Amino acid sequence: MKHTEERPYADPEAAARKLLELAASVEAVQDGRIYIERINAPFMFNLKGSGSEFGAGLKHAVDRGWLSKHESGTYVKLMPPGEDLLTRK
Repeated sequence: MKHTEERPYADPEAAARKLLELAASVEAVQDGRIYIERINAPFMFNLKGSGSEFGAGLKHAVDRGWLSKHESGTYVKLMPPGEDLLTRK
């Protein structure tokens, strides 16, 4: 029998909140753009999240209106500015 440990970002809500935290810690370039690799790399390599967890978290954050993703997929923006999105439920 193989035992596995629970993945902390298996829940899209938890992954989305971590992505928001990462996006808030990154300095945005022009017009508030945050290049997707600036949040993808720390999530995947430092936090050991999977690609599917990143995708589900990003989709959840976009669906909730916490992030907007450009149609090209190259950057995101925190939405709306000034609201404390990390504590909102």
